[in-house]
Amino acid sequence: MERIVNLHIEKLPEGLYLATSDDVQGLVAQGRTVAETLEIARDVAKKLLEAQGKGDQSPSLTVVGDSFDYPLIVSA
Repeated sequence: MERIVNLHIEKLPEGLYLATSDDVQGLVAQGRTVAETLEIARDVAKKLLEAQGKGDQSPSLTVVGDSFDYPLIVSA
């Protein structure tokens, strides 16, 4: 089963990226690049959804600013 998880991606002053989500309680992921952050967020979301008993593919992403929202599809 696939599920869309909306992520909020923010570039931190240290140059790292932080992903959080209002859709999956407890989802927080941090990486050196947007791609790494999305990969970590996908893994964290999948584990959190599995633990909650709820149910990956992602389109190409172009960064326009320092903060943006991103829909993440997670399959359980």
